[in-house]
Amino acid sequence: MRWKFLFGFILIMCFQELSAQEKGTVLVIKDPQIDSLIARRLELNRAGVSGNNVTLSGFRVQIFSGLDRQMAYSEQAKFKDRYPGIKTYISYTQPNYKLRVGDFRTRLEAEKFMNELRNYYNSLFIFSEMIILK
Repeated sequence: MRWKFLFGFILIMCFQELSAQEKGTVLVIKDPQIDSLIARRLELNRAGVSGNNVTLSGFRVQIFSGLDRQMAYSEQAKFKDRYPGIKTYISYTQPNYKLRVGDFRTRLEAEKFMNELRNYYNSLFIFSEMIILK
């Protein structure tokens, strides 16, 4: 009998708590700079969509690595003749010049292009780096 009484008392208290809640208002207190930061972020996002360059993490295919600077630029010219629409990037990390091509968002895209390049180049590698998208 005590258990029934105790259970009933707990049940009544729970229902009383549920019925005691009322609708109210929420007061939001925030720094005014938050709105300016949100507006700036939206502006940057719109600028990226409208045609300006956007930098993000992606992949490039390395087609040349060597000590000779002139050879790197020669390979770049040959590549541009074969694939005029694909961007090329030459970098120098002592003691090698590296020629990397393309701006691929996924590794799969880079691998497909790398398979196409196998007819012209022997040593090809895919690297993850920051790419430029239009």
